[in-house]
Amino acid sequence: MTRYNLRVASNPQSESVPKEAPARHFTLRQRIFISLVSSLAAAVIFLIGITMRWTVEMEGGGDPDLSVANIYAFWHECIFALAWRYSHLGMAVVTSRSYDGEFIARTIEKLGYSAIRGSSSRGGVGALLGMHDVIGRGNHAIFTIDGPRGPRHVAKPGPILLAKNTQRPVYCLHVALSSKWRLRSWDKMMIPKPFTRAYARVSRPIQVPSDADAATLERLHADMQCGLIRVMEYAEAQVRPSAQKVRAAAD
Repeated sequence: MTRYNLRVASNPQSESVPKEAPARHFTLRQRIFISLVSSLAAAVIFLIGITMRWTVEMEGGGDPDLSVANIYAFWHECIFALAWRYSHLGMAVVTSRSYDGEFIARTIEKLGYSAIRGSSSRGGVGALLGMHDVIGRGNHAIFTIDGPRGPRHVAKPGPILLAKNTQRPVYCLHVALSSKWRLRSWDKMMIPKPFTRAYARVSRPIQVPSDADAATLERLHADMQCGLIRVMEYAEAQVRPSAQKVRAAAD
């Protein structure tokens, strides 16, 4: 059962907030490697991203309102595919303090995102406070919700706690790709192939009351888990060959 720190959730500036994990220090060789590879990764994301053909739909119809700050949660495997789509919109992403997390942070920063260092396992409270400030500045907060080390497709509660603090809704998001590579990593990261069709599905908003107790937070956390699975299954169904043939006939 998930434990919810209600004191932190109800007052993100509380003096009772535990100390976050210290910043990770990297060797000179590691820093040079991270800089070079993150620059290459950002260039690859740009070159593939400009060829992708997108469809974005919300449950219940309409389009996502990107003019107001909201909270978005999606699986870690989607980060490459979504990185180009929403670049340069002032969004902030939680990344871990690990070596791999720093590589992701440097890559997304080159694409116009802000990286908030921390995770559910180390520095998590600091990341939550950082995201609270992000929302306060009117920017979107993004969680790769099963990162940084999994388990895969198991959501962590960060967005629900942030929604309680800020009174902004949580949206679950998934992107499915008609043509992709899969990495042999814990998250089975999706790498879109050039000119692929991308179908993104956004859930109905999840609202968290400001006076939510532990039982309510746990229920809404479960709702978010269900929402993530629901939009993933729907999106993946849209890029299967049979669905693509139906869409092509309709066009």
